[in-house]
Amino acid sequence: MPMLWDPIARTDVAQYLAEQAVAALIDEATLAPKPGLVDFRSSGAHTDLSWPLMCASARALQPAFATMALAALDSDDLPVLRRRIGCIGREGERAMLHATRGVNTHRGAIWAIGLLVTAAARSFDDAHQKVAVLAGALARIEDPGAPLTTGHKGERARLIYGVGGAKGQARAGFPHVVSVALPTLRRSRAAGDMENAARLNALLSVMATLDDTCVLARGGTAALACVQDGAKAVLAAGGAGTLPGRTALRELEMALLERNVSPGGAADLLAAALFLDRLGNEHTVDATATSTGEINWNV
Repeated sequence: MPMLWDPIARTDVAQYLAEQAVAALIDEATLAPKPGLVDFRSSGAHTDLSWPLMCASARALQPAFATMALAALDSDDLPVLRRRIGCIGREGERAMLHATRGVNTHRGAIWAIGLLVTAAARSFDDAHQKVAVLAGALARIEDPGAPLTTGHKGERARLIYGVGGAKGQARAGFPHVVSVALPTLRRSRAAGDMENAARLNALLSVMATLDDTCVLARGGTAALACVQDGAKAVLAAGGAGTLPGRTALRELEMALLERNVSPGGAADLLAAALFLDRLGNEHTVDATATSTGEINWNV
């Protein structure tokens, strides 16, 4: 982060990072229209999720993110830090499940954004690559407190289909965040797209190439091809900020709802990108305002 942070009390640094992490999660949840995903207008392909539940879940994670940042500020030993944030992450997951009455809303995001919050606290640098590289280094350290297997759907899909999943993304330094989502977000803004469309284009760029284990778990390789091809079609049509792009986005929405699939892995990576974007630009556009009324299905 910028050197202006140096004189700020460590608790203020940790709280700031936690607030930005929660804001990024709420930005992602609010963004609409997201195909197959929960957003401000619908529950997408989910029957147990809603926008208020996603927001409550995000807020429940703020103490865990702040504690991760404090742990980073306290430790120069990366293996020790890795064990500590693993423990904090599992505590955060319990807090999430308590807030949602057992519904998994942000398990993947705890992993991704937790690593990035920790790395941002240590680096004091707004260079996204530097934060992501450090987060990747932490992810590659084994956590002795982690269970050998979780039984979660994403883990099973990763093993069945031989893809990297959330763990692979993190260990590689979040390539879909720093080399796909963030550049697309910046290009869309520079091209004159409004913020809602720019964020949707960033999401679509991730969907177009990510081997999303959430999609694979629900629908296998056929569903993944549908997601990837549909996202590419929206971008090829001009993106979410154009009339042809919105038409293609609506078609993708209908296809994913028909298959009952949701690109949750891409959504987690978008939230991670929005977190880093907030740190680099203090970009705090109100997500509710930009997601309601700027884009609609009346094409």
